[in-house]
Amino acid sequence: MANVQIKVNDNGSLRVTGDVELLDGEGKPFVTKQTFSLCRCGLSNNKPFCDGSHKGRFQSVVRAPSPEPTE
Repeated sequence: MANVQIKVNDNGSLRVTGDVELLDGEGKPFVTKQTFSLCRCGLSNNKPFCDGSHKGRFQSVVRAPSPEPTE
């Protein structure tokens, strides 16, 4: 299985890296590269891809929770 990484960028897109197939709601594939960014603000004119429209208009910083300490 190929290694795929999705990074939640601060105040921006979801950065997808790896061998992944992106499908629309009908199951038809989008043409993608090995690395691409998906819109998560809803402002892009090129959905589902990010076009930078979020800059200065979208704020979201997401962090993974810290692991619970083990005893």
